[in-house]
Amino acid sequence: MSARPDSREYPRWDADKVYRVLCSKYPDAAWKQRHFRSPFQILILTILSAQTTDRQVDAIADSLFSRYPDSAALASALTPELEGIIHSTGFFHAKARHIMGASRVLHETFGDKVPDDMASLLTLPGVGRKTANIVLYHAFSKNEGIAVDTHVRRLANRIGFSSSQDQDRVENDLMELFPEGSWGHLTDVFIAHGRRCCMARGPLCEQCPISCYCAFFKKR
Repeated sequence: MSARPDSREYPRWDADKVYRVLCSKYPDAAWKQRHFRSPFQILILTILSAQTTDRQVDAIADSLFSRYPDSAALASALTPELEGIIHSTGFFHAKARHIMGASRVLHETFGDKVPDDMASLLTLPGVGRKTANIVLYHAFSKNEGIAVDTHVRRLANRIGFSSSQDQDRVENDLMELFPEGSWGHLTDVFIAHGRRCCMARGPLCEQCPISCYCAFFKKR
């Protein structure tokens, strides 16, 4: 990733304060770990989580994995049956194609094991850097980057950590500001704050514990 020549400078010590405050505010921000029994499940649920809520993904997890317990089973799934199970998560045609394709590659190339490196994960259908970062952190406790979803990007822009809308650029800006050991958990607390306080519409700025560090709040 390239350096950021035109992004605003943000003091590292203030970034650290923001992170500590959000950690205290959201001690329960570990991402859906109650459902995780294997790296395979983490991968599949992460793909399914795109553009939907945790609640919708959680609701179908047990049905999905009781029917398809491993990559071999999911690779050979009947598309209409699989789509029926995941229908409520939205975009079910594309998601079914992605999780079946990823499972097929796992089965045929990786011996039914989820790889624990970025390059290999990115060869799986439906897996980009965001998904790979989540899988690496939650399945293997590896911090190779920061998963930038809509919540993380919105917070990074509003607070002033990044001026870019590009996911890779936002990730790079955040990685420059925060120590490597915090990267995986940073995603979790940013998502929690984005969902509960710093929403896209009607952010609760007056209740926000980090408003004193936020460029968006100061402009308002």
